[in-house]
Amino acid sequence: MPADILAFEPQIRLGCFLFSLLAFAAWEFLKPWRPRTIPLALRWSANLGLVMISSFLSRAIIPLAPVAAATLAAQNNYGLLTLTLLPGWLEGLIAFVLLDLLIYAQHRLFHALPVLWRLHRTHHTDLELDVSSGVRFHPAEFVLSLIIKIMAVMALGAPPMAVLIFEIVLNATSLFNHANAALPVRIDGLLRMVLVTPNMHRVHHSIVKAETDSNFGFNLPWWDKLFGTYRAAPAAGPDAVTLGIENFRQAGDSRLDRLLIQPLLANK
Repeated sequence: MPADILAFEPQIRLGCFLFSLLAFAAWEFLKPWRPRTIPLALRWSANLGLVMISSFLSRAIIPLAPVAAATLAAQNNYGLLTLTLLPGWLEGLIAFVLLDLLIYAQHRLFHALPVLWRLHRTHHTDLELDVSSGVRFHPAEFVLSLIIKIMAVMALGAPPMAVLIFEIVLNATSLFNHANAALPVRIDGLLRMVLVTPNMHRVHHSIVKAETDSNFGFNLPWWDKLFGTYRAAPAAGPDAVTLGIENFRQAGDSRLDRLLIQPLLANK
């Protein structure tokens, strides 16, 4: 059964992505967190345009996707987990948790190193947040992140099914925690014990740099609490937070052509 499922990995991932995108977009429409001020067409065309360009480039440049890399590692007994005698379900759980830790560490690195921040700031210059912000990454960052993930998958010897589940969950949670949707405080408090929520992640998109450099998790919230980068709420309050960064404050800065050249632009 797993082999049959993995044979349809691209279709499964795309289907789960589209379902999550539409579901969270509907949630935003029915119960928005904040009114929109920038035309939806401008932001969505740019944000979705970035992910389409990124997907095309990654397929053209990188011969293996993460699940294919995991399959190759399994077939050739590559990676640390292939050396263990652990049950398959436990290997998968360990791989899932360690891959999530990798995403957290990588995210911190992209904030810490100026050359990487130039790529990553494309994500942070969004003046509003909604489900489309979850895929707003510069193609160069997308490709670099994919290479890092593939290397980690092969070094770990992560089970292919665990990698597929991780990819689906990571994509869905990225859309979820960027959603412009209202979440009751009580439910938010319960959810953020096991999942990064929109209220938690909005702190990370604050214009205040100390808040930008916090809440790095996309999926599991534990790493921020463990490594001291967790902030419960922005200083301005959960509903009064100003999003974005000090530079690139014009709506036109979010056009697709501007986003593509943004890493080359000096700070204003």
